[in-house]
Amino acid sequence: MQKKIYVVGMFDDGTAGKVQAAVSAVAGVTNCVANCEKSQVLVDYDDAGAEAAINAAISGCGVDVLG
Repeated sequence: MQKKIYVVGMFDDGTAGKVQAAVSAVAGVTNCVANCEKSQVLVDYDDAGAEAAINAAISGCGVDVLG
C-alpha cells in the first residue's frame, strides 16, 4: 500500500530527514520519502496495522499529522 500523509511542522530538510528515518524504521515500511516543501510524507508499507505506528513515528519527531 502507498499512503500520502500531510503534515505540519516539517520546515527544513533536517526535520524531513528525521521523519524519513523514523518512519523507515517502522516494521512493515518498505519505502519512505519526506518532502518539507510539499509538507508531505509518502510511505509504502505492507501491513495495514502499521498506520498507527507510522503516525506515531512522525509525531515523535515533533511534526503534526494532518492525514
